[in-house]
This record gives sequence, C-alpha cells and structure tokens, in this order.
Amino acid sequence: MTENDPLLHAKLNLESGKLRWQEMQRHFARGAVVRVAPELDLIEVAAAVAGNATDSFSNWLAAGQVGRATEIEAKDWCERDPLFWAVVVAPWVLVQELPMGEERPAH
Repeated sequence: MTENDPLLHAKLNLESGKLRWQEMQRHFARGAVVRVAPELDLIEVAAAVAGNATDSFSNWLAAGQVGRATEIEAKDWCERDPLFWAVVVAPWVLVQELPMGEERPAH
C-alpha cells in the first residue's frame, strides 16, 4: 500500500476516532503520540506514515506541522481536556486537536 492508495485512506478513516487526553495518556507515556497540525489532513498524514513516505513526513516535520507530543503540550491538554481526532499507525498514535464543538476536522 502507498500513501496515495484510496483503500489505505478508507481503512485509516474507518479506524480513526475521537479521544480525550485521559485516553491518550498511556500512549504519551510511551512516547507514541504524534501531534498533527490542524491545517493538515490527519488521514493523509497517517497514510504517509503507513506508506513510508519519508519526503512528505520530513517536510511536515521540518515545518513543525507534525512531531512527537511534548511535555508542555501534555500539560496543556491535561488542563484543558480537549477532544482529538486520532488514528493508530503502529507504533504511533497520530492526533489532531479538534476545535471546540467540532466532531472531526473539516478537510
């Protein structure tokens, strides 16, 4: 499967869902939470990770649009308890904070 594979996108979309910080804490503790900037499509990023699209991922990483969640972010999330859209691409849990009142990203 590649990052442009529509079946991969469909599979990842079906496997995505909403999480709260409390449900993500154990994944953060093992260093597996990757935050995705709101301007990116979470499923597209997940497909790039699953398809080993290192060029795309490297560009997002260099731009600060993706990265491992930090202690500062974790503290903020713990205090605010926001809702996230998340998908697992083992061993990573990719998360994107949802704006207040939204059910899923508008991409």
